[in-house]
Amino acid sequence: MRGISACLLGLTCRYDGSARPDRTAQRLAAAGAWVPFCPEQLGGLPTPRSPSHIEGGDGLDVWAGRARVIDAGGRDVTAHFLRGACETAALCTLLGIHAVVLKARSPSCGAETISQGGKVIAGEGVTAALLKSMGLEVTEHRE
Repeated sequence: MRGISACLLGLTCRYDGSARPDRTAQRLAAAGAWVPFCPEQLGGLPTPRSPSHIEGGDGLDVWAGRARVIDAGGRDVTAHFLRGACETAALCTLLGIHAVVLKARSPSCGAETISQGGKVIAGEGVTAALLKSMGLEVTEHRE
């Protein structure tokens, strides 16, 4: 069984209330057992919500307490991102998910790249970092 960022399947869970449907992701999901999830919603954030970025590093740094997640209004939403990552990890464990495809550039899901200060940088999101540390195969979906 595999997991996938829900926005890639067309669910309207992105920060701006939109989706990022991808035909390839939708075909893959239709062909097998894929579980959609949105860590930010699982962490208690509403949709739509203010866009967020990691300040002071990437997801690994957030877990180490060296960085935090801040929304566009300056509010610290780190606790929501950590909770969402933990809920996603719990789903993966419960359902036997061994691999996930995550949305690129997301402060939660970016597996290789995240958006920071309007620029795309190398780094991992909060959820991606946790899932990788659990030994899951984590792939970043780029548009």
